[in-house]
Amino acid sequence: MKLGIFGGTFNPPHVGHLGIVTAIADSQELDRVLIIPAAIPPHKVAPDLASGEDRLEMCRLTFGCDERFEVSDIELQRNGRSYTYDTLCQIKELYPDDELFLIVGSDMLETFNRWYRYKDILSMCTLLAAARETDFKIELETVFEESEIEKVKLIDINVTEASSTEIRERIANGENAEELLTAETAQYIEKRGLYR
Repeated sequence: MKLGIFGGTFNPPHVGHLGIVTAIADSQELDRVLIIPAAIPPHKVAPDLASGEDRLEMCRLTFGCDERFEVSDIELQRNGRSYTYDTLCQIKELYPDDELFLIVGSDMLETFNRWYRYKDILSMCTLLAAARETDFKIELETVFEESEIEKVKLIDINVTEASSTEIRERIANGENAEELLTAETAQYIEKRGLYR
């Protein structure tokens, strides 16, 4: 099986996330994609981070429309900082025969060589980088060694531009952010009073 892995803070998950993972799963013919909310993101300060339980449920509501997508609490169960390397090791144990594909935003590539044990990550999976803007170009040679570049695929896709930060700010200001969320997720945020 071709198994995609799409991790993030998902605070909250939005239509941009859904668009990226759907387009990549389609274009790369992935059989299944694990959607993995981070417990504590290693690269972000998140003072308004919704609980793991809320983010897990919002992911189920956002990504539940596609049977290829499975929301996993693997990082939330582990507690502590969520390092991609540790998660991939666990997934390798669970699915030893699957070919792994790590889905990231192209903005992540610029600092990927500073990720914890990034060389080991590349040895375990192929990177699928979503180019969020059609004119986005990254000089892979400035980040990766020549032997590593073959493990990185840049995929130019058109998706809805959305930002979790913008959504949280709009909600906090009493503004509408519903066009950036699935209807089910917007209802959940409203019902739970999140980000107010």
